[in-house]
Amino acid sequence: MQKPYFQLHALVVVLAFTAVLGHLINLSAPVLVSWRTGIAALVFLLVIRPKSSPTTAPHTKTALATGILLGAHWMTFFAAIKLSNITICLTGLATTSVFTALAEAIQEKRLPRPFELLIGAIMIPSMVMIVGVAETHLLGLLIAIFSAMLAASFTVINKALVRSGMAPAAITQYEMLGAFLTCLLTSLTMQLPLAAWIPHGLDWLWLFILAIGCTVIAYEWNIKLLRHFSAFETTLAINFEPVYGIIMAALLFGEHKQLDPLFLLGAAIILAANFAKPLAILIKRRKSSSQE
Repeated sequence: MQKPYFQLHALVVVLAFTAVLGHLINLSAPVLVSWRTGIAALVFLLVIRPKSSPTTAPHTKTALATGILLGAHWMTFFAAIKLSNITICLTGLATTSVFTALAEAIQEKRLPRPFELLIGAIMIPSMVMIVGVAETHLLGLLIAIFSAMLAASFTVINKALVRSGMAPAAITQYEMLGAFLTCLLTSLTMQLPLAAWIPHGLDWLWLFILAIGCTVIAYEWNIKLLRHFSAFETTLAINFEPVYGIIMAALLFGEHKQLDPLFLLGAAIILAANFAKPLAILIKRRKSSSQE
């Protein structure tokens, strides 16, 4: 299990870099995500087209529908960055664990486990500690929290798709297509001028890194890892993303100058919460082994 845990946290570093790229790319959120998902869908269609077992129609439709949630999540994610900054956005996203615990319980038709809710709830005060939210950042924070709700939804659905036997590459391809169509239609309704659709200069480089490295590779990687972890465990580990992302934002953009001194305490709580469940499982297993 050590290797999957290492891979999971390596993935989190890649995901954290997504926020940095979103800050660097000079496009509106819907247009940015249209490019991101369009390039990703094209790469899957032409390069990584899955040669897996045939996918049943119901699963294909589910993956396409999940792509709508994915597209909405990314649009709100980048919108939060544009409205506030990387720190605010990633901190709001840390509440994903709370929503995932609830969504997974609904899907499995059970009550949420108290331990899951407790760890997830810890993210809320830590979020406030990290940001020390000013009124000017409130809208960005609220949009980031809504983005977290969407992230929890498609994470749980993806776990079900993996359990159904659908190949990770197939899941990713159909979801990228669904996300692309969602973002493209949203962008078209905004009636943006043609100039707003054209990336300039380094935007092209950042877009391809975002689409291929942080989308195609990272997203399929994430789905494969769902074979080893529950949706809640995956999301909980991804709560390291705010910590890594905020550190990157501090080093690259000096956002640490805007942070409340409670940032370190909030980051420590997030780290402790991420270690809490694996440690609890380890202790439980050792007790079970000693009683046998």
